Amino acid sequence: MKMQLSEIARVLGVEEIPSNWQQITITSVSFDSRKMKPGALFVPLKGENDGHQYIQQAIDAQAQATLWQKDHRAIPTEIPALVVDDTLAALQKLAKYYLQKINPQIVAVTGSNGKTTTKDMIAAILSTQYNVTKTYANFNNEIGVPITCLSMEPNTEVLVVEMGMDRFGQLDQLSRLVEPDIAVITMIGEAHIEFFGTRDKIADAKMEITHGLKEDGVLVYNGDEPLLNERTAQLVQETRTFGLNDNVDMTAVQIRGAENQTRFTVPQLNQMQFEIPMIGDYNVKNALAAIEVGQLMHISAENMQAALKHFALTKNRTEWINGALGEQILSDVYNSNPTAVKAVLHSFENVETQGRRIIVLGDMLELGEKSAELHASLAQAIDPSKIDEVYLYGNEIRILADQLAAKMPMNRIHYYPLGTQEQMIASLKEMLQENDIVLLKGSHGMHLENVLAALKAPEKN
Repeated sequence: MKMQLSEIARVLGVEEIPSNWQQITITSVSFDSRKMKPGALFVPLKGENDGHQYIQQAIDAQAQATLWQKDHRAIPTEIPALVVDDTLAALQKLAKYYLQKINPQIVAVTGSNGKTTTKDMIAAILSTQYNVTKTYANFNNEIGVPITCLSMEPNTEVLVVEMGMDRFGQLDQLSRLVEPDIAVITMIGEAHIEFFGTRDKIADAKMEITHGLKEDGVLVYNGDEPLLNERTAQLVQETRTFGLNDNVDMTAVQIRGAENQTRFTVPQLNQMQFEIPMIGDYNVKNALAAIEVGQLMHISAENMQAALKHFALTKNRTEWINGALGEQILSDVYNSNPTAVKAVLHSFENVETQGRRIIVLGDMLELGEKSAELHASLAQAIDPSKIDEVYLYGNEIRILADQLAAKMPMNRIHYYPLGTQEQMIASLKEMLQENDIVLLKGSHGMHLENVLAALKAPEKN
């Protein structure tokens, strides 16, 4: 981005700024003083830590100016400070203005699982014919979405924005902020069921992504999900469905998985064959959603085919990594819920290997009063004839160890309570062999990325 401070002041309703501020140029916006670039507008936000406390770090990082919430005294004098009622609201207002100024086509993506992967797939497909900006990492909430908008270069033609949620009203706000041309719902799972109570309510919350959808916009959604089919019947906008059943607009057949890739055929595209660099029928569904968006944006089938074969996946999303001993590690350590775990287990169990299949599962968080029941349900998805060793880490997942004891030998079940991750890592290191394949899956709060760091091969310089 590139905006004059006088323009930003006008957008935010800040009157009569000094004349020597008028021509100051802002080239980026940041709420984190540790990651600022020179020329940035610093936006201190009030949260667990109050960003106003870090104004000196922002100045030291060569911030060009700052917003300042008016209920905070000691307004900085070392750099220009625009005083506003609420810095978060100001950030969102500035983002909406800049979005309207650049005026890209907007694709918004949400879902209990798969939204980051689908976002990456969509961006790869659209980048073959457009200048595309996409959500960085997991910047998908009321702070991350406006930062994503403000990160656009002036030549951006399409913005692919990921939207997360953990409460009612959040997607409503984000959707109305960006006003998507295309909205995508990947699936309805149990993520955040602690806050919503039922999958029905999660579906209601996910449908909020349509609240800002343009009148001539399109909703692309998982047609295999009855909860979505029920709710989309009320929409006035056009809808498109994807899935693996027969009654959808975009489907896949002849799905063939290997260790680190999946091939499938799309009947609706003249039986064209596609390949994605990851495993799992659930990722085939994500690819179908991306293909459907590509069709709506008039991307050629050949370009979509090439883009999906080599698209760049956001870190820690179902990626194969080389282990130090030569073993292969399937890392999916960013989030976890029962639907996601069962899906990746099904795919992992069918990966061919000359060694053993070993799974490392951490607690699934935010399941509330259903936690014990949902952790226990994972036992049905673990086939002892295909899984050789099971490592479980956390307090909530202990019930799964008890359930598995009824179907596989105890010496193949390794349970480690919270706080004993180092012991689990030591056991894994001692037990692993060259031809083994390992699955790591758990909620981000379980920090299985530490296990990955301990097991993976050193990076070459």
